[in-house]
Amino acid sequence: MNAYDDEAFQAAYETVMARWPADREAVRVPTPYGAAHVNACGPRDAPPVLLLPGGGGATSASWYAQAAGLARVRRVYALDLVGAAGRSTGDGVRTLADLDAWLDAVLTGLGVDRADVGGHSYGGWLALRLALRAPERVRRLFLLDPTQCFAGFATTYLLRALPMLLRPTPRRVRAFLEWETGGAGLDPDCLRLQEAAAGFPARRPVTGPRPRPEDLRGLDAPVLLLVAANSRTSPRPRLLPGGPGPLAHGPAARAGAAVRDLETIVVPDVSHHALPSALPEDAGRRLIAFLGG
Repeated sequence: MNAYDDEAFQAAYETVMARWPADREAVRVPTPYGAAHVNACGPRDAPPVLLLPGGGGATSASWYAQAAGLARVRRVYALDLVGAAGRSTGDGVRTLADLDAWLDAVLTGLGVDRADVGGHSYGGWLALRLALRAPERVRRLFLLDPTQCFAGFATTYLLRALPMLLRPTPRRVRAFLEWETGGAGLDPDCLRLQEAAAGFPARRPVTGPRPRPEDLRGLDAPVLLLVAANSRTSPRPRLLPGGPGPLAHGPAARAGAAVRDLETIVVPDVSHHALPSALPEDAGRRLIAFLGG
């Protein structure tokens, strides 16, 4: 088994966090399942936005590229997930009911009744689940190349990920991420952080089925879906002839068929695991406009 080095992980975490706005602060929120770690920035009296990271070693630190822009118009709360790499503690979340109760406790502990909510990858699934089960808590929803929301995983992706999942090592993490991204768009500091997370004593993420189309049709919150054009997590999207119009197939097409209030942006030349750090500035500006900033 790979020996996890907490000192190396914490140093890599701090290196990425140094790229956050200068006013960022660490907030500890007690929950029945352990203490949640939240990186916060922005005016305290601004409307809140909650950011949820992906799985597989990703942490709240990865939102640094969006934190500065969002913090101009929102109070930003970026959350490390329970039982995963990061600074949240506790491992008692074993069921979907536990996961829901944990996230509700975090929001309550932050004093947030209603927020804009965004997530990347697995965090997108968690954000969508919150919007479906507790619509009163979600004002607007934005999803960065979410997984298990509108489509399943590509078989090739799962086969490539298997060695890393069975025995995570820094070398296997790097090899998998370089394959998925084609070696492009990977931020060196974020890559070192994910390498350092290899072997983190984490439980398998609690997950569940994809939402049914009838559930998605009942979604109240407006949704901004940002699709990574080079993502290998699911069948690659293809643009219809004539420019950046609707997607001919793929997760975005399935989302468009079910979600009533949906805007889709295809992010060119970006892969799944290069996000959220590699989100282009124009997409970041569109995100802020979507939130009403």
